[in-house]
Amino acid sequence: MEKKIVSLLLLLLVCVGFANAQKGTVAGNVIDGEFVEPMAFANILIKGTTTGTTSDFDGKYELELDPGTYTIIFSFVGYNTQEISDVVIKTGEVTNLDVTLETNSLDTIILTTSVKRNTESAVLNMQKKSAVVMDGLSAQSIKSSGASNLASAVKSVPGVSIEGGKYVYVRGLGDRYTKSILNGIDIPGLDPDRNTIQMDLFPTNILDNVIVLKSASAEYPADFTGGIVDIVTKDFPTKPEYTISLGTGYNPDMHFNDKYLTYTGSDTDFLGFDDGTRNLPINRYQPIPGTFENRLLLTSLTDRFQKELQAKQETSGMNFDLGFTLGNQYEVGDDKIGYQASFSYKNETTFYENRNDGAYVKNFNDASEKELNSVLDSRGSEGINNVIVNGMLGLTYKTDKAKYKANVLHIQNGESTAGFFEQNISQDGVGGGIEPLIKNSLTYTERSITNILFSGQHRLSNDENAFNLEWKLSPTFSKVMDKAHRITPFQESGEGQFFVSPSASTFPIQLWRNLIEENWAGKVDFDKTVEMFGKPAKIKFGGAYTYKFRDFSIDDYTFNIQGDDAFIADGNADNLLASENLWNPTSDSGTYLVFGDQFNAIDSYEGEQNIGATYVSAEFNVSEKLKSVLGVRTEFFTSFYTGQNNERNFDRELILDEFDIFPSANLIYAVTDNSNIRSSYSRTTARPSFKESSTARIFDPITNRLFIGEPDLVPTYVNNFDLRYERFGEDGQMFAISGFYKDFKDPIEQSFFLQAPTQLTVANLGNAKVYGAEFELRQRLGFISEGLRNLKFTTNISITKSELTMSEDEFTSRQLAARDGETIERERDLQGQAPYVINFGFDYNNSDIGLQTGLFYNVQGETLQVVGIGLVPDVYTQPFNSLNFTLNKAFGEDKKSAIDFKITNILNSKRESDFESFGAQNQIYSLREPGTEISLGYSYKF
Repeated sequence: MEKKIVSLLLLLLVCVGFANAQKGTVAGNVIDGEFVEPMAFANILIKGTTTGTTSDFDGKYELELDPGTYTIIFSFVGYNTQEISDVVIKTGEVTNLDVTLETNSLDTIILTTSVKRNTESAVLNMQKKSAVVMDGLSAQSIKSSGASNLASAVKSVPGVSIEGGKYVYVRGLGDRYTKSILNGIDIPGLDPDRNTIQMDLFPTNILDNVIVLKSASAEYPADFTGGIVDIVTKDFPTKPEYTISLGTGYNPDMHFNDKYLTYTGSDTDFLGFDDGTRNLPINRYQPIPGTFENRLLLTSLTDRFQKELQAKQETSGMNFDLGFTLGNQYEVGDDKIGYQASFSYKNETTFYENRNDGAYVKNFNDASEKELNSVLDSRGSEGINNVIVNGMLGLTYKTDKAKYKANVLHIQNGESTAGFFEQNISQDGVGGGIEPLIKNSLTYTERSITNILFSGQHRLSNDENAFNLEWKLSPTFSKVMDKAHRITPFQESGEGQFFVSPSASTFPIQLWRNLIEENWAGKVDFDKTVEMFGKPAKIKFGGAYTYKFRDFSIDDYTFNIQGDDAFIADGNADNLLASENLWNPTSDSGTYLVFGDQFNAIDSYEGEQNIGATYVSAEFNVSEKLKSVLGVRTEFFTSFYTGQNNERNFDRELILDEFDIFPSANLIYAVTDNSNIRSSYSRTTARPSFKESSTARIFDPITNRLFIGEPDLVPTYVNNFDLRYERFGEDGQMFAISGFYKDFKDPIEQSFFLQAPTQLTVANLGNAKVYGAEFELRQRLGFISEGLRNLKFTTNISITKSELTMSEDEFTSRQLAARDGETIERERDLQGQAPYVINFGFDYNNSDIGLQTGLFYNVQGETLQVVGIGLVPDVYTQPFNSLNFTLNKAFGEDKKSAIDFKITNILNSKRESDFESFGAQNQIYSLREPGTEISLGYSYKF
């Protein structure tokens, strides 16, 4: 009897499993087309039946159906009913179907085309309905571009370019005026002195979309001018998703090169961190005796430091990466819980066989001499191994009226660099007394960032127009640790001998720089749909608070050698600290730590910043076609500084205390159902970073460049005006043309010190105006031939003119340093503002055969990088012509496997910045040759 019962139960389970296997699922999102946000409790009904469901709090729905073709009706009181036919349900598969409900009429809209999820169209719909000027990049667009990380993908957004392969510029404005946020809230980067996080840190497999906001609204932070880049990571999926990927890259100029430079690191370098091998070997406050004091202690202390100082040649390897993502959701009673996890590992090897850095000044004594004099000419080779480890885990719990989310993101980055340089350095700083040097450089920088996000969304009642509450709390912990940087310069005598010469360069040095930062960000937002002028309107209000703390310190130790034979044999840096060459009290000769070297408080500081904000905004229709979004935001900003210089001590001194009002207004006129005219005004700001508002002196011992902070900086304030016409077509097609004007008060600019081409600082140098235009076109070529329907041409062009009116001091210094025949105008370019940004590409996408391929071009115009002062000329970044090819081919059962093939920098463009001066030949400030890379990747979806 028991066997029969067991057999019956097994049969029942098999039948249930078989029945479930025979069913399919339709799932997706219902979007409120009026406010471009999820629509809760919309009705979903299978036509001709009583089968249906409702969207949940998050606008998501899911319905299990027998295989077949259905017509599905979506409805909500006061909104158009959408009837979508030819929805095909297949056994064991999920058909994704997103729907937007509009409010224009009460007529039923019947869509008879077959439905495929088109996330690019969804992002374009967000643009069409957005309350602000915005551009978007969907996961689908990212995939079609073949980009492996966000930096490679986001530069296809109109007006966006990437500086140094990492930092985003919007409308040609430097990253000071561009802000990046993660899932709607502040996040600092691995370089916390920048306003944007490094875009190459984010693998594309964790992204849902990227939104670039170009005009302000009250609910967004006020510290941006060019744009806000909102990086939105994936939520938990509606079905199990598991993906693994592998990739490799080959650059003929860099890989399998037997001249590659490296040195012995730690056993954990391949994981992106040092295992302690490079830790400071003595106590920070350990006094260093002189050669006339405790000589045995001096020898003992000197012996504890790293002895490997010479870059070694070995054959370089290829780039490689791997990653995986997984996610799923589960039902817990009437609620749902889901997770999304990802991991990525990237190991990149870069070799610049011809790294070039320079510093130049105008002739000090003769204004008729137009050619520049060299102060520094550095040429050499540099090998870099860069490891990035990225892990993310998100958990979501959702009820019918609330959604809770916890997300943890950790990024670990270790960069090991070895270089050998031949340098000519001017002794008098104006081009005279040139001395030849050789310099070995062994450096390691360990960076990490951990971001935790807790958030909740709540519908506060069951009413149709209930209040919605959203809150977020996000602490971020950042570290940047320069560990055992070893820079060893030797002067070369006329007889070919090498010796330490601090007068020509610096002493050999080993240094440790530690930056630790905490960033606590929280925000609360309320919104409610009300009726104004007989139409739905939305009221929003809320507040935000951010607290930042930074501790920055430098420990540097220098070495000297003395005695009858103080030369370094063959210029081999490893001989400097070899045991047999250390300070010997008996012979009174050898290498020793320089007396008095220890922790220097002048080069260290602590900083605190507080930013508190409140806002209120109203989004409403003035008429049937005219929508208005009016808002005001208040922010208080305080900055405290602890540090010192030779003239002044700061003890948690308040150096900035600002309370500002930031109004914003956006008007959207719907010319037709698919075209808009937009206009907007906003007031925004740009604030100095911790480093910029410090008295710290940060030295680059490779280039001898010294950054010196300025605690008296004031924030920049900007009035922004935008006008835009946009038209949206089918299948991701669109056309837009925009104009913008920006008025800057006290822009913060990077500049040289007077007559000092190797000393950099920041200053408020004048007021500026920026005006420009943008053009965008996404056009499928099916109008030429139906066979070209899957081929799309995309282009976007930004043209910008900037004019800064110089302060009296800068203007006078330029006049005094003018060359014969040169006329000095009172206006010049704004530092960091590019005159143009051009993107265009051809994108072929055929989902039936699983093929995506494209050719993409990007360039940014010549841009003022560092403002010249007096006899020091301006430095301009030269255009980098980036041409890239991508191909993605899916194959196998259900196209679960895919191969990616890419060629990057096809034109073999160089990254170059030049000194430019009237009548003179351009001279190199910085030159790197990244070469052309060919990469191949494979991914598999489980």
